[in-house]
Parts: sequence; structure tokens; C-alpha cells
Amino acid sequence: MIAIEEAQRRVWSACPPLAPVEVAVADALGCVVAEAVVSAEDVPPFDNTAVDGYAVRAADTAGSPVELDVAGLLAAGQAPDRPLPAGGALRIMTGAPMPDGADAVVMVEDSEVLDGGHQVRLGAQVAPGEGVRRAGSDVRAGEVVLDAGTQLRPGHLGVLASIGRTRVRVVPRARVGVLSTGDELVDDGSALRPGQIRESNRTMLLAALVEANAVPVDLGTARDDEAELSEALRRGLAGCDAVLTSGGVSMGDFDLVKVLLDRLGEMQWMQIAIKPAKPFAFGLLAAPDGRPVPVFGLPGNPVSSLVSFELLARPALRSMMGHVAPRRPSVLAVADDALGRRPDGKVHFTRVHGGFAGDGRWHVRSTGPQGSHQLAATAGANGLAVLPDGSGVPAGGDVEVLLLV
Repeated sequence: MIAIEEAQRRVWSACPPLAPVEVAVADALGCVVAEAVVSAEDVPPFDNTAVDGYAVRAADTAGSPVELDVAGLLAAGQAPDRPLPAGGALRIMTGAPMPDGADAVVMVEDSEVLDGGHQVRLGAQVAPGEGVRRAGSDVRAGEVVLDAGTQLRPGHLGVLASIGRTRVRVVPRARVGVLSTGDELVDDGSALRPGQIRESNRTMLLAALVEANAVPVDLGTARDDEAELSEALRRGLAGCDAVLTSGGVSMGDFDLVKVLLDRLGEMQWMQIAIKPAKPFAFGLLAAPDGRPVPVFGLPGNPVSSLVSFELLARPALRSMMGHVAPRRPSVLAVADDALGRRPDGKVHFTRVHGGFAGDGRWHVRSTGPQGSHQLAATAGANGLAVLPDGSGVPAGGDVEVLLLV
């Protein structure tokens, strides 16, 4: 067996980032910026009011309350057509440009309309600049607003829109094919015959790829038939940046998946010192156009398939999509119940659920049965407790937890 760290090194080092592409800003959520983004303009582009109220010369509000002549009304989207005279006040709406001569804004809450709107009584003295957003106070022309390597969140898309960018250069989402294999699998909802089970891995992995911001490609479920498996793998290599297969990677099994993958390229068939998910396969196979396509051979047991995806495939795919920190974050948590195990030379990844408690620390409990086939208990997990070889962690003990949220 090999250590999980060695398996991760072999896999991740073979999965460099994809070539950058330009996409519409609206389609870039979750992608990683491939090059620094520099603003070509100031934001805001002009001095404007931060509140509804009256644009004034600050000096005219000294000794408030004061009564000033109303010089007109200006809404957002309009431009002032004359300077503000001394002793005047311009009724102004949030976001409207400041007129020449005005240097502050009195909030409408501090005003009283007089003489049918021709005058206003202002009850607050303001200083120059009060209530005003200065041009460039958010972004200056020539300023770097996004560094290369930034994962785009909703706020970043708003920044891009605010500087007039409609397209951005990013590392693209990886197109990842998912293929489940085995004569025993049923995925059409029909009644099970003796020896059959319902397919779940493909559904689970396709959803996991969406959550990872990849583009899932459903390659279907293939029987243990050479022609059927070959066609599914051919489609995956031709149309995808990576392929996940589920089933047929246990050492010693004579399986068509092994035969075909070895025929297509050089695969590494690993036995990793972890539980669950000990068997795993990885290789770079050639697409019809000559591109090297990473192929991840995941175990068939559903919990093992999910754990091996989280520990090996997901970080590799995130790295391919440009993420500088592709691993899941981890925390040092408190085990509210004992997380027991037996020494066996492996690192155990126990499925747990947890959250922050009153002491400000993350607390976890086991989600229940830990068998590699027991997906129902695993579905409630939001973390994987990392248990080194030994007897486990007692109640109240510290435990490293890989967060799945």
C-alpha cells in the first residue's frame, strides 16, 4: 500500500491547469481569473450624492437651522445644467451628480419644505464632503481590481460590471465525463432481479462535479461488454477534459475496465493506505486529437467512490480549473463522541457532522454506520474526520476534520 500523500502527489502533479479562455462575465461565476484585471475608468465616474437630500455649499449651513432658496430638483441619471448659486440648495436624489459649486449634502431627514417648495429649512450643519461620494473613491483608472488566481464570487462579478467589463479571461470549467460500469447496475427505476443493485455513483458524482464548478458529462452506465465500454470511454476521451469511472479498480479482479484502460494507455493501479477507498486508478490517456486526458478510476462501493473523489479527483480537477488552493479546508475540531477505530496501518476517514458551538470551536459527531456501502449515513456528513492509525479519538479529544461545505 502507498500513503495517501504519495497518491495525491502522483495524481495532482499530472493535472496542470487548462488553457485560459475568454467568457462573458455573466457566465464566469466560480471560475478563476487567468490574468490581472485593470480598470480603465474611475468608479464612480463623477462626484455624486450618497443620500437623498439637498446639495449645498457647506458654508451656507453654518449656524443651522438656516433657510435657503431651492434651486431645482436633480434625479439620478440626470446631469446638472447650472452651478449652484450661493445661498441655494438643490433637491437631489441618491446617485445624482453633484452640481458645480456644491460641496456637501444635507439629508432630507434634516430638512423642512417651506413656501410651497421654493425654500427649505435645513436643521443640520454639514462639513465639506459630507454626503458626497467622490469620483474614483471605489476604483481608480489603472488600478488592479482582480488579481490572477482570484475565484470569482458574486461581488467580483459586480466589480467587473462596475468598470464596464462584459468579458473576462479565466481558466475554464473542466468538462468531466462520468461512467459507471457493471452488469449488476440498474438505473431506470425498474424492478430488481436477483443479483442486481441500483446505480447511485454516477448520479452522486455528476452532482459532485456541479458543486466543484466543473461541467459534468453523463457517459451513462456501461455493462461488462467490451464494445459498450470501449464506446463509452471513446466518447469520454473525445469530448472531455477528464473522465471518472466507477467500479472495477480492485486489485486482483479481472475486469474489462482494467483491460480496456490498460490497452488505451499507462494506468497506475494503486492500493492506498486509507479506509474507505483503498483501491484507486489513475492515468493519462490520449484523446483522438492527441490531448492527454486524466482518467480517475474510482471504487464501486458508493462511500469509497465519494471519498476517493474528495481526496484525489476533486483537488486535481480544481487544480486543472486554476484554483491555487484546490483542497477542501480543514479545521481542528472537538469530537463530542468517541471516534473509535482499530489499528490496521491505514488512515481512516470517518464521516461526521458538525458545526460551531458556544465555545467558538467546531464540534463533530459520527453520522452513523461507516461501511463503504452505507451511503445513507454518509449523505448527512459535512466533514471527514481524519483518524491516523491507532485506536481513534476519545470523546472531547481534538480531531482534524476535512470540511465538505
